Amino acid sequence: MRKTAFFLVLVLVLPGTVSAADNVPDAPSREARNKAVAGRVFEEIFNQGKFQVADEIYSRDFKNHGLHRTADLQEDQAAVHDEKRAFPNLNMSVDMMVAEGDLVTVVWTFRGTHTGPGYGIPPTGAKIELRGITVWRIVDGKLRDEWTAFNELQIVSQIVARLKWLLIGSLIATVVLVWAIWKGIRRSRRR
Repeated sequence: MRKTAFFLVLVLVLPGTVSAADNVPDAPSREARNKAVAGRVFEEIFNQGKFQVADEIYSRDFKNHGLHRTADLQEDQAAVHDEKRAFPNLNMSVDMMVAEGDLVTVVWTFRGTHTGPGYGIPPTGAKIELRGITVWRIVDGKLRDEWTAFNELQIVSQIVARLKWLLIGSLIATVVLVWAIWKGIRRSRRR
């Protein structure tokens, strides 16, 4: 009887203690930690304009690998400042984020209104929306490498679409002005 009771206690109690130990939450995985770092770029740096966060999450030897040239951290962050200046209401939303090993890939959407100086032209009021993709390599919790792709022509075409009537109006005004000057010169020569 004692052996049976002992056996029942082992069968009923021991599995409960083992499963309770199995339910202890593990520390976040490397991928989860890396995704959190990547998320800070969009939320804190781009959306909130907390540029000092870059000092916490970017490696000093960071490289942004462009198609034709590589930018260092200083150049990369200068571009971020320029974008925020040109689009003060800039919002970067994360559409999809996937992590594997030390790589995090993010599909994002850029939305903002061109109300500040930037891209070599004065503010236009054009509402811009475009999608891009970024892959980061994160080492020891810091962004070390970046590869980003988006259609830069989308920005230009959206700004031009906003400006086309202004440009057409300016062109018409210029043609009328040139015509009026030419007509005035012809009249003065006839007299």
